[in-house]
Amino acid sequence: MLTIPRAIRAIHTNVVAPRLTKFTLRAPKRVEVEYGNGDKFSLSAEFLRIHSPAVDGKLRSIGGEKVISGRRHVGIMSAEPVGNYGIRIVFDDLHKTGIYTWDYFFHLGSNKFSLSKDYIRTLKRHGLSRDPGRRSFAGCSSSAASS
Repeated sequence: MLTIPRAIRAIHTNVVAPRLTKFTLRAPKRVEVEYGNGDKFSLSAEFLRIHSPAVDGKLRSIGGEKVISGRRHVGIMSAEPVGNYGIRIVFDDLHKTGIYTWDYFFHLGSNKFSLSKDYIRTLKRHGLSRDPGRRSFAGCSSSAASS
């Protein structure tokens, strides 16, 4: 049986998006897309990174749930066309394996509010943050480094 979020995602990803009319990369922080029906979406680098369509080694799987944290300040380094159906985004955390189709951009833009709300709720539930974790120096704990 599908959970409610998975069922909603399945419904939305099966909807055929209108034709893409404009794609603008506003590196390093956002992508803007416009569609033939007049819909326009501005999607942040963080939002795109956490909703990458690729499986990534830099995520946690908690109870079977994909959770990516600490990406508040991630940036977009470039976007490479993939055929005539999408792009590959290269992020400054070196993630570059996801191919974002024009239909997937439409799904993300159309559901931006609920996806963002669900993401924040998931982070809170698992005690995670949008902010990157602090790095400790070799041989020092973070408390020793700050004293």
